[in-house]
Amino acid sequence: MSGAKGGARAVREDRLWQRHADMAKLGGTAKGGVNRQALSAEDAAARNLLASWAHARGFSVFTDAIGNLFVRREGADATAVPVMSGSHMDSQPTGGRFDGMYGVLAAFEALEAMEDAGVKTRRPVIAVAWTNEEGSRFQPGAMGSAVFAGRYALDDMLAAKDWEGIALRDALASTLAAAPAPMRPGKPGFAVAGYVEAHIEQGPRLENEHKTIGVVTGIQGSRRYIVQVDGEEAHAGTTPRAARKDAFAAATRMAAAMYAATADEGDTLRFTIGRVEVHPGSPNTVPGRAGFTIDLRHPSDEILEAQEKALHEIVAREAAPCAARIERVTNVAPTDFDPAVIDLVRARAKALKLPSMDMPSGAGHDAMHIATLCPAGMIFVPCERGISHNEIENATPGDLAAGTRVLVAVLEELANR
Repeated sequence: MSGAKGGARAVREDRLWQRHADMAKLGGTAKGGVNRQALSAEDAAARNLLASWAHARGFSVFTDAIGNLFVRREGADATAVPVMSGSHMDSQPTGGRFDGMYGVLAAFEALEAMEDAGVKTRRPVIAVAWTNEEGSRFQPGAMGSAVFAGRYALDDMLAAKDWEGIALRDALASTLAAAPAPMRPGKPGFAVAGYVEAHIEQGPRLENEHKTIGVVTGIQGSRRYIVQVDGEEAHAGTTPRAARKDAFAAATRMAAAMYAATADEGDTLRFTIGRVEVHPGSPNTVPGRAGFTIDLRHPSDEILEAQEKALHEIVAREAAPCAARIERVTNVAPTDFDPAVIDLVRARAKALKLPSMDMPSGAGHDAMHIATLCPAGMIFVPCERGISHNEIENATPGDLAAGTRVLVAVLEELANR
């Protein structure tokens, strides 16, 4: 298609790279990463910056009741169901400059490239920044896309609290006051004709195999849990160990048993304890309460179910003399992307003479929720040594631009169907 070629040719590597540099200043850290957690002042600043770029190009901007931010380029038929692309702008506390943000900026660059090339599409094309994908401040993650897709209830998510007890409802109100945009009435969600998300791989396969484009076939399932152990505070100097109800000791027994139980020969199962809290946190007091989070991932729902049962058994077995409970906070089934979108990504990468490979995603992404609404897929580009969720996360300008060229070509095809 001549339009697709024109749009891909108009992608500007320098502009895309500068957009990343500008965004990286918002929440930038001394080590070169970002701390731009969901619904923070830094998140609001990023929303304002994206909106300013959109307004400068004549695109419309709007938000919804969970704070998802949309940038719309009109099509020839304003009533046609739009196609969409995007990712998230929030980060881990010690996050990188490209995780999520690349998908947002690639989608926006796609709108700009189509505009620069004079590409006409029948359907509108929307770039989106989803709210709270990381889940580092508010649980669960991928919240904005899940509410949009109707998988999580809006009111339940608005009631979620961060680790400091701040309700998401209040943090969202502050963010929208600092980064105002027209509010789409009603509950989040509208019809979408197709969705494609660009992202850094967050793993080493593309770099190791010297491929530029990852044609993502699906996303493995993931579950998150919180384990809470209740013991009894006591004096560290006077209380014999046999008489203690040490919550942290019980938590460490559980953790050790869980690591052993989740080790598999093929190294396919992913088990992570990412956050640990001990109370009261005094050097000379036996901990009376301890808690930790669990992130569990595998391509098979059956295996995840069996592992969850094992986790419950470990908590029950290792708790004494304390009391303990494990709560599942998210359960995302494995996602298979649409075969037609997968084929289209593969074909457009080939047409652009970019080496590609099919691969699943080990990490969860907003695309897993939007795939329940419409044909969806993802495009991966390499990141240096596969490092992500880390301040030294890195990618090259050329790879980012290459993935965006594929994205533009795919969006144009979908928007003209």
